[in-house]
Parts: sequence; C-alpha cells; structure tokens
Amino acid sequence: MKVLKFGGTSVGSSQNIKKIIEIISSNHNETQVVVVSAFAKVTNLLLESAQLASIKKSAYISVIEGIKSIHFNIILELFSGEEKEELDSYVNQKLKDLSDVLHGVSLIRELSAKSEATIVSYGEQLSSYIINKALLANGISSVRVDTRTLIKTNNNYTSATVNFEVSNQNIQNYFKANKTQVSVLPGFIATGESGETTVLGRGGSDYTAAIFAAALEVEILEIWTDVSGMYTANPKLVKQATPIEQISYEEAMELSHFGAKVIYPPTIHPVLRKEIPIHIKNTLKPDDKGTLITKHTSESDTKPVKGISHIDHVTLITLEGSGMVGIPGFSKRLFETLASEKTNVKLITQASSEHSICIGIDDSNASKAKIAIDSAFEFEILKNRIKPLIIENNLSIIAIVGDQMKSHQGISGRMFGTLGKNNVNIRAIAQGASEKNISAVIAAKDVKKALNTLHETFFKDNNKQLNLYITGVGNVGSKLIEQIQQQQQYLQDNFKIKLRVIGLSNSKKMIFNEDGIKFSSWQEQLNSGHEASINGFLDQVKFLNLRNSIFVDITANAIVADIYPEYLSNSTAVVACNKIACSSTYNKYRKLKELSLEYNAPLLFETNVGAGLPIIATLNNLIASGDQIQSIQAVLSGSLNFIFNNFKENTNFYDIVKQAQDEGYTEPDPRIDLSGVDVARKILILARESGVKIDLEDIENDSFLTENNHKANSVDDFYDSLNVDAEHFNQLLESANKNNCQLKYVAEFVNGKAKVGLKEIPEGHPFYNLEGKDNIVMFYTKRYPEQPMIIKGAGAGADVTASGIFADIIKIANK
Repeated sequence: MKVLKFGGTSVGSSQNIKKIIEIISSNHNETQVVVVSAFAKVTNLLLESAQLASIKKSAYISVIEGIKSIHFNIILELFSGEEKEELDSYVNQKLKDLSDVLHGVSLIRELSAKSEATIVSYGEQLSSYIINKALLANGISSVRVDTRTLIKTNNNYTSATVNFEVSNQNIQNYFKANKTQVSVLPGFIATGESGETTVLGRGGSDYTAAIFAAALEVEILEIWTDVSGMYTANPKLVKQATPIEQISYEEAMELSHFGAKVIYPPTIHPVLRKEIPIHIKNTLKPDDKGTLITKHTSESDTKPVKGISHIDHVTLITLEGSGMVGIPGFSKRLFETLASEKTNVKLITQASSEHSICIGIDDSNASKAKIAIDSAFEFEILKNRIKPLIIENNLSIIAIVGDQMKSHQGISGRMFGTLGKNNVNIRAIAQGASEKNISAVIAAKDVKKALNTLHETFFKDNNKQLNLYITGVGNVGSKLIEQIQQQQQYLQDNFKIKLRVIGLSNSKKMIFNEDGIKFSSWQEQLNSGHEASINGFLDQVKFLNLRNSIFVDITANAIVADIYPEYLSNSTAVVACNKIACSSTYNKYRKLKELSLEYNAPLLFETNVGAGLPIIATLNNLIASGDQIQSIQAVLSGSLNFIFNNFKENTNFYDIVKQAQDEGYTEPDPRIDLSGVDVARKILILARESGVKIDLEDIENDSFLTENNHKANSVDDFYDSLNVDAEHFNQLLESANKNNCQLKYVAEFVNGKAKVGLKEIPEGHPFYNLEGKDNIVMFYTKRYPEQPMIIKGAGAGADVTASGIFADIIKIANK
C-alpha cells in the first residue's frame, strides 16, 4: 500500500488530471490512498470571497462565478453526457451551499474562524469528487472517502490539532473493511470536537497524506507536485540549482521551514516516527527521479551542505540595555509576550553578555509585537534600564542546511566569507548546537545574490559566474567582447567559469540585460539602447546587485576613473585599462588600494603598463616574495617605439605619426603619446607598485617636442606644427644615425627618482633591437642586481590590450 498526494498545480487542469490518472494506473497492482488538494487558485479565491463577504461586498458573488468556471471547464474537458450533467449538478449544489454560508457572513459582517474553515473546505470537497469520477470513468476501481469522517481534531478551526489516537483508529478500521483499490480523499479538512469542519492549516493536504501514511504504516508516501523534488536552492532564483536525490528527515524539515515550499514542515513528523520514506515527484515529469526523504542519507553522499533556503518578509526586533545584564527573566517575559500575541519567532540570537536579545518575526506581526513588547517593558524603558525597541524591516533569513556540516570544519567561515566578498551585510546569525543549520539575517534586496554566491561556494559542480559591466566598447572593447565570445565555452568546460556581459556602454548609449547580452547582436542592441550616463551605469550595477560583479573600464575618461571608489565600496571588482585613476594623486591611488582591501573587491590594472604584458603582475610577485627594486629601465610606449622604428631617412615625421594613429597605436589625440605624459604615468604606476610614494609632477619629463608643438590647440594644429618643425625631428634622427644609435623613448626609475625622455641607444644595449610596437622592461633588484629580469613583447594594439584585460578578469575568477 502507498499514499499519494497531488497538490494544487497537479490538479490545476484537465491535462494534469489525465497525468494523475496515468500515474495511478501505473500502480495497478497496489492499493493506493490518493489525497488531493483543491484545484489551482481555488483556495485563494475562497479566502477572497470570505473576506469580501465579511465587509459586505457583493463582489464575492463574482468570485464564486470564477470558482464555478474553473470547475466547469475541467468537467467539460474530462466528461460528456450524463456524467457531465451529474457533475455540473453537484458543483452547482455545492456552490449554492457555499453562497448561503457567504451570505450569512455578509449579513453579520464578521468572518469567524469556524465560517472560514467551512468556506475553504469546499475546494477539496469539489476536487476530490471530480477526480474520483474521472478515475471511475477510466476504469479504475475507486471510491471517494470524506476525510472528515476519519480525521478528528480540536476546535481550533483554521489550524486544528489532530487527535491522533482517535484518528488513527478510525483510519485503520476503515481500511480494514474497505477493499477498493483506490481511495480518493480530500486533503486539508477534518472534523472538530463539536462535529464542525476544521482545516489543518497551510499545507494541510501534505499533512493529511502523512497522517494516513503513518496510521496505515505504508511502504512509502509520495508527494506529487510541479517540480522534480527538493532543490539545492530555489530554482527560480538560482538557475544552477539541481534536485536533491536523497535527503534526511531533519534536513528536509530544516529546508522546508526555511522556505522550501515543496513540502509542508509538519508533514514529516507523523512519518518520521514510523520511518516511512517520503518521495517527492513531479506530476508533469513522472520519470524524473525526484527527492527521496529517509531517516539517513546515502553513505556515499558526503556533501556537508545539502541545500540553501530562505524566508522573506522578516522583521528583526532587538531588545537591549545594560539593565538586562545578570537579571533573570527577561527572555521569559519577552517570549511570553510574543506568545500571547500568537507571534511565531523565526530566529533567536542573544549576546553572551546578556546585553541584548534579537529575534526575527514575520513582517505582518511586527506592529502588534512592538506594541505588546513596549507595554510589557514600559517600566524598564522609562527607567532607562533598557533602550526603546529597535525594529528593522525589509529583511530575509538565509540558511544553509546539512547533516554533515558538523563534521566539516570551516563551513560557517566559508558561508560568511562568501557573503562578505559580495558585500552582503549580515544583521544577525543563529546556529544550533546540532550544526545542521546556519542562519543569517540579511537585507531582502541581497537574497538572490546571497543564494547564488553560496550555491557556487558549496556545490562544486557549478560554474562560477562572473557578471561583467564594460564601459568603452571602441576598438579594444570590441576585441574584448570578441575574445570573451570565443573563449566562453572553453572557460566553462575547463575551468567552470561562466562569463556573462550584463552591461555595455559607449559615450552615447548603454544597455543592460540581467540574463546576459547576446554577443551576436550586441552592437545593434547598443545602438538602440538608453542614453549613456556614467552615474546611471553605476546605479544600474547597484540595482541589479549581482554576485561576482566586475566593472571594466576601457576608456581614457577622468570622470569614469573618479567613480572607481563607488564600485569598490559596493564590492564590485574593477579592471582598469584607463591609466588615469592609478596615476592620479598618490592619495587617490592609496584610497583605491585601501577600498579594494576593505571590501575584498579586486582592483586590477595590468594593461596600464605594457598592454597585455605581465609587467605589473611580475613586479607584484617580486615585491610580495620579499625582493627589493633597485632600478627600472623601460621602453613603455608601443606607439612611440613604432614611430621611431619607422622614422628613417627620406621619411617625414608627420607621416609616421599619422600612420601610427591610423593603425591604432596612438590615442585619438597623439599629443598624449608624443608628449611623454603617457609614459610618465606608466613609470609612475610601476614606482608606486614598488612601494614608493610619488606623484606625476615628481617625474622629470625631457620632451623631444618643440615649443611650437606644445602650443598647438588642437590635433589638426599639432599635425601642422609637425610639418612646420620637420627639420627638428630630422636632426634628432641624424644625430642618432651619426652615433650608430637607435632613438628610443625611455623611462627610468632609480633611487626613488623617475624620469622619461628620448635617448640614443647604442648597439648592444637590450633596447637597441626593439622592433615594431614592442615594449621592454628591465627590473634590477636585490636578487637580480647585474642581470635584470626582462619582460619584452608587444606593448600596443587592440588585440593584446584586450587580452590583458581578459587576463585580469580571469585572475578575479580564480580568486
């Protein structure tokens, strides 16, 4: 014998009822007890009609018509002829009885618990009658049994307590006498001591099924619903969540208490005592494995965390004051006060100093709880022994659950560390001595991010999802998107890293898509996006509040650089191609470093120096391992190296600079490159990363440009001045050729001093044969005093710069 319970969604349509018939038919060799809920939405409509009637609103009549329509439509699709007429007549009669009850409520303008129980019971009465008729019509030997004749309760009409001694005897006696293969029972409803209808509270149909399963000591209780079991997290919020194949009673109770709505918590108690397994299955996908709930989980299942769940609409109430310390009875008075108001406490935490008690309750109870507690402790508050009650709203409780957590060290540390990394502030913490549950109160707005980031941490088969927000999608930005698209599947398959671009912006437009922007059409989407706004972009990143968020700046915009602190303090990592932030004042640079540490938000800017070359990373590794920088010699401008490598006799300096700009080696304004400011910023950043306090004005800049070049007011004027002063540049080249040297723009850092300028490099020097747009850096250190550590390679170009940005993104993913 087995007990099967079908919930509201499972009986929500004629198609689903046909699936129920198929499921019951497949068990044709077994005796089955089938418990059914009201049809989908009907219970809510019944409650709505009751509320309308209680305030004398005639609109309850139209609600009844809606209920009638739901039942008539299902009957029409399942039956015909005399069977349909008989069922239509039954539904009409039942709803007439319901109308009479509602009319009575309307007359006295009062909805008693007794009337409410009677009203909501009609949903299960109707559904069980229709489903039993459907089984008979399909040749299944079936009988409908009114649960109210078997389950007896007290007179707490809307949340009745079961008299198990009497109910169990009734159930056992009935099934000894009844030999029908299938018995269909309405869930949720029972009979009180006075013989009136009572209901078993929210999720009562699950509870009904468990009561029958325990009384009859069946082999298994099957709960059929619209999902394939209990999930590792709410699949609506965590897309990577997966069904849990097997779970213990205690784990299931913890998860269901903390919002996993697949099963009603009291359901487990009757079957737990008899050690009857519960199998949660999907009516719409009956072949899915579902979740098996047993006394013990499989020995091979060693996962410490089985699931992550949450409760919404939580209010935190804190009672604190020095007058509580060492005084017995405060907790007793507090909880007695709440009990008198029928307020359920969801979470409790108390400081060991006894200075404060913090409790979590449902939002709906917050007002009455505050009034009651203020009244109970009025004397102590007036005497300043305790402070006025602290009320905090818009909160949620998240919980990780698992029987094996107690045998694994560091679970709570990983939980809170993970939340901290993603800027999820914890307001209160509770952990039982059994260590099967660790709960934390957080802001409601952070729930989705918290669930997803915890799921990534505790379920290793999942991908680590990175959410990118890219501003500046010109040449380099386009290459970055192209590279991400190309490597997306590779990273997912080999490193469990899932990259999504959530936001894009250029100087004119910006777009966002929480599910990820499609790479195939991002340009078209951006062209039709919203008007770009630097602050608006930041606001949207904050609003979406996604885990593992990374802001990628591929601009040269000072205003964008100034907003980095806002991203970092929101625990959003920053990957900067833009050199302005880290080469601004030393105080701003240090502030960014401090914010990065404080909020555990990486700040990476490898492409600030040498595009895709690992210059900063190498320097950081040297310093971190205890080495000391003695000097740095470098050619750090790919554009200037390109220009001077191509500036030969019989060429015009103007033409070479124009070629460099056209091929994307210089900034749109080539003065930035040729003035040496760009190189000065790069050596400044290297000096700072070496541990030296230095600012841009401290760097000596020996410019090779003429006064005329410096006075140019526009890019066009600058190019004109290059033509006018062509002889100056020719003389620089002639001098180098005469001395058998190459012209290189060199950056130096020695003994805490930095300078940049054009130099004649003799043959044999490491810089001499530097070709094309290559960069080179030589680190002379305590460990490399004579033969320097040399890093050499392409230091400009969209592809290599994009790859450097991409590498920084991957570094963050691997942290």
